[in-house]
Amino acid sequence: MPSSLEIAQEAQLRPITEIAEAAGLLADEIEPYGRYKAKIDLGVLERLAGRPDAKLINVTAITPTKAGEGKTTTAVALTQGLGYIGRSPVLCLREASLGPVFGIKGGAAGAGYTQVVPMEDMNLHFTGDIHAIGAANNLLAAMLDASILHGNKLGIDALSISWRRCIDINDRALRDMVIGLGGRANGYTRQTGFDITAASEVMAIVAVASDLQDLRRRLGAITVARTFEGEPVTAEQLRAAGAMTVLLKDTLKPNLVQTLEGQPALIHCGPFANIAHGNNSLVADRVALKLGDYVVTESGFGSDMGMEKFFDIVCRAGGLQPSATVLVATVKALKHHGGDPDGGMEAMEAGIPNLARHLGIVREFGMNPVVAVNRFPGDTAEEVERLRDLALEHGAFAAEVNEGYSQGGAGGAALAEAVVAAAEAPSSFDFVYPLDAPIAQKIEAIAKRVYGADGIFLLKTAKDKIAQFEGTGIDKLPICMAKTHLSLSHDLNLKNAPTGFTVTVRDLRAYTGAGWIVALCGDMQTMPGYGANPAAINVDIDEEGRTVGLF
Repeated sequence: MPSSLEIAQEAQLRPITEIAEAAGLLADEIEPYGRYKAKIDLGVLERLAGRPDAKLINVTAITPTKAGEGKTTTAVALTQGLGYIGRSPVLCLREASLGPVFGIKGGAAGAGYTQVVPMEDMNLHFTGDIHAIGAANNLLAAMLDASILHGNKLGIDALSISWRRCIDINDRALRDMVIGLGGRANGYTRQTGFDITAASEVMAIVAVASDLQDLRRRLGAITVARTFEGEPVTAEQLRAAGAMTVLLKDTLKPNLVQTLEGQPALIHCGPFANIAHGNNSLVADRVALKLGDYVVTESGFGSDMGMEKFFDIVCRAGGLQPSATVLVATVKALKHHGGDPDGGMEAMEAGIPNLARHLGIVREFGMNPVVAVNRFPGDTAEEVERLRDLALEHGAFAAEVNEGYSQGGAGGAALAEAVVAAAEAPSSFDFVYPLDAPIAQKIEAIAKRVYGADGIFLLKTAKDKIAQFEGTGIDKLPICMAKTHLSLSHDLNLKNAPTGFTVTVRDLRAYTGAGWIVALCGDMQTMPGYGANPAAINVDIDEEGRTVGLF
């Protein structure tokens, strides 16, 4: 079988104008970026306002392993499978960050015969959205430092500055740093750091903004620091929000591409469900809901991460009503959770408690979970069937094997049929906490009802932030937990389905523009770093000028 990159490079793509027309978009509602990519004008939402929404399907997974479970591959397979059985699906995915593309995880376009294309463009610079977000973020940082240098008319306490610069590369050397060295001409000397762009508040704002004016309002509401009197300082006060909006006016428009089998795919906003909210944009979901009869949207990492944030943050903000959830599981991953990645049937069965816990999380939200067994080449038929049986025993609405990697849409047809049935079945979607609950209670609800923890422990900095937030009236915002994705707990060393643990929260950040509070758990960092052998060392150009080594 050819590599994923070879399959993508050899694919015969349809012009993006044809994809748009087939999806029901008018010629003046798209702005082509070359032949195979386009931006979608948000005016389509007004034109199609009276059309009923499609069924919304969320794709999530069990606790990830470093090898990956193929969640994006499954989301694409489901989309192609829905097309194969005669439905009209639209896929919504997150944009790829260069951090993981050149790190361990690789790209975000799927794999094998279940991909979105053009794969190389998507995994690299695409339409420039992430670069624009970084530019807007860093413009605000520069204007903040300039304001302090030139008279500090707003009375900003430099020691209170919370706004950080960002870059779309895993660069651990930028986590903590001192800026402004070299004398007064170079600014005010202070300690700060960088976040990866996908985890920035500007990315979060683009992901939840409903239109251009809402984007402008949210950018203006960003809190960057406090005055000497303790009052918040915003981007609006720095007069930066207007220029930031101009930089982002095209970024707000969702990107249209296609699957290998020609279904429309909207790719918009960032990844990182461990340190950010980990979902594609709300406007992409809204556009997709008006174009098809099924919308497949993928959330980052496991159900305790991206799915929880999709339900508690995105669905709440956008008034979305999900119809079913697909939980991706693999034999390989369950063996890992069972303590023996190279073991046999017993090792896989030892890891089933992790699957059972994630099924319980999906049920906790009142949703019908369909388990997608994403089959890897080394999986035996006996292991795959045993996994299906165990999934049903532990509360799955249905469990089907995904063979999309090698068979495309035909290999995802059985999964598609199961998802259609689940979406038609009664469900009782609800959130795990009310917005008007105190901050600590909301964090505790996530820790207990989603992670399975006994409770939470707030360090002094976190307690102080809660007191500060309650004093400024932002305590009614939802919570975005930042924790490891490699465990249901905040400790990556607690494997499978841990019990008896307490989640430690070390700090809180108020994303007043995006509209949520980030809870930093354990030693979670908002700027990742590369290992000794990142994927970047394999990426190159061949003699014909084609990219090689990208996955």
